[in-house]
Amino acid sequence: MNTFTDMQLDALRELANIGSGNAGTALSSMLGKPVDISVPTAAALPLPEAVAVAGDPGELRHGVVVPIVGDLDAIVVLLFPHDDAKTLCAMYGIEPGTPDGDSMLGEVGNILGANYINVLAQMVGMELEPTPPQVVEDMLGAILESVLLGRGEDTPTALVLERLGL
Repeated sequence: MNTFTDMQLDALRELANIGSGNAGTALSSMLGKPVDISVPTAAALPLPEAVAVAGDPGELRHGVVVPIVGDLDAIVVLLFPHDDAKTLCAMYGIEPGTPDGDSMLGEVGNILGANYINVLAQMVGMELEPTPPQVVEDMLGAILESVLLGRGEDTPTALVLERLGL
């Protein structure tokens, strides 16, 4: 398992804050209204702990999965509680779980994920490229199981940004 020093965790938190600021600006432009994204907690956790932190496995969630290619094999997984997905989609008069709703949530996830990845790539000098997002609506446990099955056993650590506040 990878372990991180306090200094490395502080750097990850700072990357999350910079990425949040960039994503907030991009989302504000897309939505046509001010958006402030806060990241109260950022932690690097062993994968089983990261899964436990995500919430109740039986809760309905909307997930946006953004695979990353380049110098680092990674994925960004954004999980929206159903009520948050409804609120975001309502800004455009659409419902989550519809083709338009999935497209909108995918774009929000793409903006958030791409901004975090771009900041990370710039800060550490890596070539990282987000690929098109995949949107899914299911129980949290099913989403995580599906995503993690594709990752294999060689993914010991997850960077968790908890409770992004819009």
